Amino acid sequence: MANDTSVRRLDLGYFVRPAPETGGPEPRVEPVLAYLVRHDRGLILFDTGIGAADPETEAHYRPRRRALPEALAAAGVALADVSLVVNCHLHFDHCGGNPLLGGRPILVQDVELATARGGGYTFDELLDFPGATYEELAGEAEIWPGVHIIPTPGHTDGHQSLVVRQPDGTVILAGQAHDFGSEFASDHLARRAALDGVTQPLPPYRPWLDRLTDFDPRRVLFAHDCAVWEPSSD
Repeated sequence: MANDTSVRRLDLGYFVRPAPETGGPEPRVEPVLAYLVRHDRGLILFDTGIGAADPETEAHYRPRRRALPEALAAAGVALADVSLVVNCHLHFDHCGGNPLLGGRPILVQDVELATARGGGYTFDELLDFPGATYEELAGEAEIWPGVHIIPTPGHTDGHQSLVVRQPDGTVILAGQAHDFGSEFASDHLARRAALDGVTQPLPPYRPWLDRLTDFDPRRVLFAHDCAVWEPSSD
């Protein structure tokens, strides 16, 4: 494991989710967060922000973007310093900066790339741009020592999360596997109750949570929530 592995959050703007998509009477403003992983082998960028969209989508979500080069500069790095890109999935608010990183490997699940290329999913110019270099995965992979990609389907069939082992504990970059930290916490407790043998009925939890828990996460970070999940104290 890399001794100096670290994770830094990048603020790449926000969008306004309309009320019909929030499950309530009001719209909701959601952050768009990416993460920069420093490792002995280089820099991994997990998600790249909000891409350019058509007028209909712009009016629907009213996004406000922070340029990826600006966000990276605030972290003391440049586009040229990025070694690998990992997208949790290929919706336009997660892969928008990919065209700025042509030639860099972009790691995605094969089912995610196939779905995106099927149309009606994302914007073509964010997908197969000049220099686009995809490395397709079919399940789990340890991409660098102590850095694992784990499939976490749900939001999309090909959604994936990044597990980063650090000296002070494992960090999971969960992307949009859950929209909110509170949802992750609820799933985590539902799993605990099931394992404790609590009598049904119990709420279901996502089956891949078993695999994420194998890594004993100390922090879980999200794409559209500034909250950080941490385990309760023993």
